[in-house]
Amino acid sequence: MALRMRHHLGKAMSDLRYEPTLFRTRARIADTTVVDTWSAVLVWEPRRLVPVYGVPVGDIRGQVVPTDPQPAAPDLTTVPGMLGPMDFSLHTCAGTVVDLVLDGVTVAQAGYLPADPDLAEIVVLDFNAFDSWWAEEQQTVGHAHDPFERIEVLPSSRLVEVSLNGTRLASSSRPLLLLETHLPPRWYFPAEHVESELLTPSDTTSTCAYKGFASYFSLVDGNTAGKDIAWTYRDPRHDALPVRDHLCFWSERSDLVVDGQPLPRPVTPWSTPEEQAAADPDRLEFG
Repeated sequence: MALRMRHHLGKAMSDLRYEPTLFRTRARIADTTVVDTWSAVLVWEPRRLVPVYGVPVGDIRGQVVPTDPQPAAPDLTTVPGMLGPMDFSLHTCAGTVVDLVLDGVTVAQAGYLPADPDLAEIVVLDFNAFDSWWAEEQQTVGHAHDPFERIEVLPSSRLVEVSLNGTRLASSSRPLLLLETHLPPRWYFPAEHVESELLTPSDTTSTCAYKGFASYFSLVDGNTAGKDIAWTYRDPRHDALPVRDHLCFWSERSDLVVDGQPLPRPVTPWSTPEEQAAADPDRLEFG
């Protein structure tokens, strides 16, 4: 029987996964290089959607010291089935939490030693505990890149409309369709095709490892459902360059119609836990 790839890959979500990298990896705190290795490994703990860097203990400048006492293990029955980028301190496989001690300065709980023979002497590192990460001479932002992830931006002539509670927020017959592995399709609207008088800039920002730094917009009426409902990339990275200054709306939280056909709201880590629990498994993104 043929395998549907999204479902096939999704079955591995509950496993501890890893993949060796093929480039030099460095991490810095201020101007000090703390990690410098040709042997970094990408590690996905169970339920994690994005990887973190794991590096050999010997390629870390400083000491790797188990914390005392060890933090309590999380109650995994309360953890969602799919975890996006979030607090590093939540670990979903057995292992040991470690501090990094650099020139007498302790970076608390910055690492994790998974208790798995395939990852022996590999310490998984908190991306945010360091000031910068580098793949060869290119700085990495947000989180480690997934080698099985890609972005494609396609111009479209379909009529795409987005609304919330019956109020139209945008409509365009020349949107851009951004396809990103494992994510639902994202429709980006030219600024002139957005009902800009309904939106106000938000203080919220976010970082995507592949697209760059996003700025958000909320509805001017202050409706909770419209908080940070849309975003834009003013200076996108690499493959996302075509969506510069376009606006995209959360399809998880708004109503999308394409060529007159209403689309169901996708279920992703940005949906509520209740929506995730109630969803048809075939509607779940990320497998």
